[in-house]
Amino acid sequence: MSFRSIVRDVRDGFGSLSRRSFDVRLSGIHSRGKSQGSINDLTDNKELIVVQNSRWANLPPELLFDVIKRLEESESTWPARKHVVACAAVCRSWRSMCKEIVGTPESCGKLTFPVSLKQPGPRDITIQCFIKRDKSNLTYHLFLCLSPAALLFEDGKFLLSAKRTRRTTCTEYVISMDAENISRSSNTYIGKLRSNFLGTKFIIYDTQPPHSGANIPPPGRSKRFYSKKVSPKVPSGSYNIAHITYELNVLGTRGPRKMHCVMHSIPASALEPGGSVPGQPDCLLPPHSLEDSFRSMSFSKSLDHSTEFSSSRFSEIMGPVTSADDPDSEKSKMPLVLKNKSPRWHEQLQCWCLNFRGRVTIASVKNFQLVAALPVAGPSQPPPLPPPEHDKVILQFGKVGKDMFTMDYRYPLSAFQAFAICLSSFDTKLACE
Repeated sequence: MSFRSIVRDVRDGFGSLSRRSFDVRLSGIHSRGKSQGSINDLTDNKELIVVQNSRWANLPPELLFDVIKRLEESESTWPARKHVVACAAVCRSWRSMCKEIVGTPESCGKLTFPVSLKQPGPRDITIQCFIKRDKSNLTYHLFLCLSPAALLFEDGKFLLSAKRTRRTTCTEYVISMDAENISRSSNTYIGKLRSNFLGTKFIIYDTQPPHSGANIPPPGRSKRFYSKKVSPKVPSGSYNIAHITYELNVLGTRGPRKMHCVMHSIPASALEPGGSVPGQPDCLLPPHSLEDSFRSMSFSKSLDHSTEFSSSRFSEIMGPVTSADDPDSEKSKMPLVLKNKSPRWHEQLQCWCLNFRGRVTIASVKNFQLVAALPVAGPSQPPPLPPPEHDKVILQFGKVGKDMFTMDYRYPLSAFQAFAICLSSFDTKLACE
């Protein structure tokens, strides 16, 4: 039996559970009652037991390692990479072997499993994506570029979606891993973005807690403590992981937008040589829904630790600023601060310009590039020289069509964090322009 025949046999024989879930979603049924959910859970458990006791689950570890290793090397791009996800959904032993072989986006530069969306991107290259906006439904869909001409043919691998909801005092963007069912009651809900009334301050919430050493602001009063509308499968937390602030510019006399992002879940030491982002998640969704939740697609909570907005300044929100006089132990605890790269004025074009290296083609106030902010120098010290890592563009976002935007990100941001930051640029800002 050939190598590809083994993969095809495994996917066809034991991928029925994920395909049935996929068919149900396409038919427009996105929710189910408790009794129906219990019946389906029992069916799922029975099928998992059958798979675990099958002949494929009892393959010798050396043979299994060789099969998955060759598959990982040969199927390096989507949509062919779905076979790697199918292997991880076969049984527990196959899943463990896939976790051992398949690298994180930081090490291999590839998005494979759903958990990759909350892991940092690669250090040396950027992951190129694009966002398609639907003004009629107030939705935004993030896609991974599959080819250099992906923007022309709208050829992309679906990653995340968001839906905008305008409330009395704020605007919320619910972020989901499902292209259609975008709600907090869905088991594919992974976080949200919330703004103040003016659209100048934003908070990114994650369903998973950051690392234990993160400098997280104290939670505010919970508004959903005993909510009965949240599905029991929805992650039970809502953790403040980042603040985004746009400087006030009522009359437009201060030039283009200026923004700062305080990443509470990422320490500033992550950009130093040998640094890393602690507390990376190992899983995002239940194992039996891996293939269903991260399928190939093209165009053809009971507790909420919410922090309320106030009229405080940006320096008060982000906490103490890193100083060159601070000891190393204090610097390691400081959060990473990102700022937009200052554009230059072009005399011939009479506009502000940034070098997006061909990834942005239409001038827009929404376009930006984010770089790491330098630590503040002490009173008796000269301004520090920017290290090489601080010169690199960590996230860039720009317009290429009426409702098409590019999003390129790299380490230490994840796809989820980058998408949430870009969503803040879509929101109306009454006092910034």
